[in-house]
Amino acid sequence: MATALTLASPAAGGMEPQYRTAPHNIEAEQALLGALLVNNDAFYRVSDFLDPEHFSEDVHRRIFEIARSLIRNGKIATPITLKTFLGDQDLGGMTVSHYLARLAAEATTVINAEDYGRTIYDLAMRRQLITIGEDLVNMAYDAPVDEPPRKQIEDAERKLFELAEKGRYEGGFLNFSEALRGAIDMAAEAFKRDRKLSGISTGITDLDRMMGGLQGSDLVILAGRPAMGKTSLATNIAFNIARAYAGERQPDGTVKRLDGGIVGFFSLEMSAEQLATRIIAEQSGVASYKIRRGEIGETEFARVADAAREMERIPFYIDQTGGISIAQLTARARRLKRQKGLDVLVIDYLQLLSASAKKGENRVQELTEITTGLKALAKELSVPIVALSQLSRQVENRDDKRPQLSDLRESGSIEQDADIVLFVYREEYYHKNKEPKPGTEEHFKWQAEMEQIHGRAEVIIGKQRHGPTGTVQLHFDAEITRFSDLAREDHLPERM
Repeated sequence: MATALTLASPAAGGMEPQYRTAPHNIEAEQALLGALLVNNDAFYRVSDFLDPEHFSEDVHRRIFEIARSLIRNGKIATPITLKTFLGDQDLGGMTVSHYLARLAAEATTVINAEDYGRTIYDLAMRRQLITIGEDLVNMAYDAPVDEPPRKQIEDAERKLFELAEKGRYEGGFLNFSEALRGAIDMAAEAFKRDRKLSGISTGITDLDRMMGGLQGSDLVILAGRPAMGKTSLATNIAFNIARAYAGERQPDGTVKRLDGGIVGFFSLEMSAEQLATRIIAEQSGVASYKIRRGEIGETEFARVADAAREMERIPFYIDQTGGISIAQLTARARRLKRQKGLDVLVIDYLQLLSASAKKGENRVQELTEITTGLKALAKELSVPIVALSQLSRQVENRDDKRPQLSDLRESGSIEQDADIVLFVYREEYYHKNKEPKPGTEEHFKWQAEMEQIHGRAEVIIGKQRHGPTGTVQLHFDAEITRFSDLAREDHLPERM
């Protein structure tokens, strides 16, 4: 134990360099081990987060490792039972037997065992941070000429996020009374809100009524065939949430969300500029093709400018990187959550993500890894994740082209991992392509049917873990790609 008891003294005159020792607390390690040797129940207070490598002293690592093995095998760990496995060695002028006996004799109450364990754990995390920092400096000095700095940054980020994931000792079993309190608190918050929602409002009343808003830790799949309006519905919902955001700073410095939310949007298909143009069109009522071509007058330009000014102030963050992996997406989402906050995550779209699958694995296995990773991320960050998905072409071969769960591409993993599956369907799109010869009886009938379905869209709830399935009728303005509540006869004001 010589290293534990001997500290380097400062160099005389300050001429020689002074070396700092890595953060550690020998006394906390000794106190925990002593409490464990006196009462093995102390082990169970730290067993779910503390490992031998978290101790700074080799002999302490060995003592904890052997004690852990004995206790897990139903045996007792005492100075006598441990002595056999540690052998004879000099611990700063003290034998192993004497050192174990001293740890037990000077042990404090087992009540403090968890606090000691957390102290040891936190210091181990700090030592690992120092190691990562040293590696980063050495890599920057000695990196090969052909290795770009971006790769070094990403490697350092990966190590830091891995450490952040390990650096938590919460989790494990909850007493059911704690779960009940959480459920009651959620219900009370929903009761207080104007819209009586337990989740985050989508800004579309009929959809909220069926779903109760977007719930934290849910994976929501929004699927449809091309040109059905998946991206439009996702951007509508995302903008509604970001625009409604209101937060209140708490005494501990954190911000409590009161309404709406901070939105992260992974646009894997469109650029940030294209997505922004689409949202400006939705909010200003000016068609995006007119904005792109500059075919707008002063009044329309004023509406576009007003919409852009509103967008500048809302907490809406876009990542336009194409072809990223689920691991990269996870890291970036965690970073956004820590740096800016995050309440809703949108991914457009699922099939453009890549997995860390080995060569030879098929796309179904890749999608399984991606959807499982997204569901785990939703739970970890406690935010709803809305992931868009393409549907297979088999929809086109049916007379009734309304999508169903079996139409999901690689549907096994997507359907299994999703908490909610929504389908976007517009009958107008298909009926428009069936136009008969003008002037015929069939054409008049076709026109009458087109007038009935014009501007209508369906959002089909194909799966919902905590609510009913069914269909929500919405209004869809194709020119500005905006979904909104459908004005129904029973909701219209009385006619004079």
